[in-house]
Amino acid sequence: MPTPNVSFEFFPPRNLDASFRLWETAGALAPLAPEFVSVTYGAGGTTRQLTHEAVTALSDHYGLNVAAHLTCVNASREETLQIVDEYAASGVREIVALRGDAPKGEDRWTAHPDGFASSVELIEAIAARGDITIRAGAYPEPHPDSGGSSNADVAFLKRKMDAGASSAITQFFFDADTFFRFRDACVAAGIDAPVLPGILPIQSWTGARKFAERCGTSVPGWAVEAFERAGKEGEAALARNLCVTLCRDLLDGGVEHLHFYTLNRPELTLAVCEDLGVERTGLAA
Repeated sequence: MPTPNVSFEFFPPRNLDASFRLWETAGALAPLAPEFVSVTYGAGGTTRQLTHEAVTALSDHYGLNVAAHLTCVNASREETLQIVDEYAASGVREIVALRGDAPKGEDRWTAHPDGFASSVELIEAIAARGDITIRAGAYPEPHPDSGGSSNADVAFLKRKMDAGASSAITQFFFDADTFFRFRDACVAAGIDAPVLPGILPIQSWTGARKFAERCGTSVPGWAVEAFERAGKEGEAALARNLCVTLCRDLLDGGVEHLHFYTLNRPELTLAVCEDLGVERTGLAA
């Protein structure tokens, strides 16, 4: 089984304790020499400054290649592109360009009157600069706003790639076949850019199910039964085993790069990477 390239997603801390947890997570995972790490961006730009601070700190102190998330929510085109300028000025050359979710308390996403109407428009504007690597979001199962159509999601991803994105990162999923079907559909649609599978090591089964419900990820019956049998005492061991199995199935199917949603907790992601043979070749700061 080939050893994968890896990347990790973090979220910006909102308080001092969360800051310590992020730096501990980065310090634990940086030695695995990830190809890049990404930092999320809160709905409605709620973590704009925190995201910028986290991005620059991860780059400066850990020497990591950081891809900053950027959304279209609650900001004009001018304000959004100003953020791109600020990242570029601080040396950040990668952006994960997303439409973004509706702000808390709102049922539907609506475009800012002077803002970008979609991630395609955002990607086009960033690509026009010519100095930023753009990653897009992808959905191996229907996005909640796609009307239940996987074909619509694939077609929209093709538009993102044509607009200037050079790769995509998928939402998480439970079965490798879910990713493979999506990958085949992408190839059939003429998408030849890398599509990186998003992997969620399950830190909490309750939390994972809530997350799945929000983002449209189907939860297979076998997973529900397995975690019910394992109970709280066996949850961690089961989560590790299932994640390693999923990753190995993906690697056996030709996947070369795995993107882990760490939730700013390194232990399970680190254990899974070690089980996959990812060596500690980098140095923690």
